[in-house]
Amino acid sequence: MMNRSMLGVKPSLLCALLLAATAVPAGAANLIKTYSYFAIGGSTLDDIEVQLSKRGPEVKSTGTRHPGATQMAFTTRISYAKTSNSCRIADAVVTVKVKVILPEWRRPRKADADVRLFWDTLAADIRRHEERHVEIAKNHGRELEEDLKATYPQRNCDAAKAKAAEITAAVLARHDRAQLQFDRVESVNFESRILRLLRYRIERIERGQLPPA
Repeated sequence: MMNRSMLGVKPSLLCALLLAATAVPAGAANLIKTYSYFAIGGSTLDDIEVQLSKRGPEVKSTGTRHPGATQMAFTTRISYAKTSNSCRIADAVVTVKVKVILPEWRRPRKADADVRLFWDTLAADIRRHEERHVEIAKNHGRELEEDLKATYPQRNCDAAKAKAAEITAAVLARHDRAQLQFDRVESVNFESRILRLLRYRIERIERGQLPPA
């Protein structure tokens, strides 16, 4: 069995902020999502563990490689409306750009059925984990957009921009904490979750709802 620390998938939290005083259409937070895959080999669980530790994406926040990762960046475009004695945020559009990095096992013919079964279960859990990171990011992108639009007018546009930066920093800090908390919970529950998923997959195979591994 692979050890829990190696499978404690953590995203690369690359949050970039760009404030631009250009008019943009109103709307909810946008999500741009792409996928990237890295190949691994091996015919046993030990082989797969070694491959993941060598070929998995390196996460700068931990300095180690992981079996999956999600890189993300937040881009905020803001337009301002100025009057003789005030300035307010007229509109804000947040775009969350994410890149999900997942493993792809080049399954050898000699791999045993139980190894294939475990891999199918593990790969599905890694993808679910990373998709949840994407969901957390999008939710906070929407929150950022709503908070920016809800601000009161400021005395001038410099003050309005400073307020936008303050709001953005606060929301992105909450985002980072939410991502880390999710990883902590997932790491603690990893073994019981995988065993539960394995039992469920075996039951579905026995009922003919899934093809044999």
